[in-house]
Amino acid sequence: MAKKLYVGNLSFQATADQVRELFASFGEVENVNLVTDRYSGRSRGFAFVEMVSEEAATKAREALSGKPFQERNLTIDWARPESSSGGGARRGGEGRDFSSGPRKT
Repeated sequence: MAKKLYVGNLSFQATADQVRELFASFGEVENVNLVTDRYSGRSRGFAFVEMVSEEAATKAREALSGKPFQERNLTIDWARPESSSGGGARRGGEGRDFSSGPRKT
């Protein structure tokens, strides 16, 4: 079993300290990673919370899943392990060379 939880449907105004305080009533919180947009710095509405013990993580998950926090019902589940593949797929036109103009058909 894991100690790291995915916390979804967070208010965009929620802070890492507020999330830490919410989870602290179930045990010691090791880390809170509030995910933000890399360009604007604004919250993306989800976080990862790592508890010190599996027991605390289980209690928090059972107690808080579907419960309201800052007028939104939380979605809480076990976090998936990070991929070891080294990053996600490229999107958009990253790396494309447009110097030669449009493709000829």
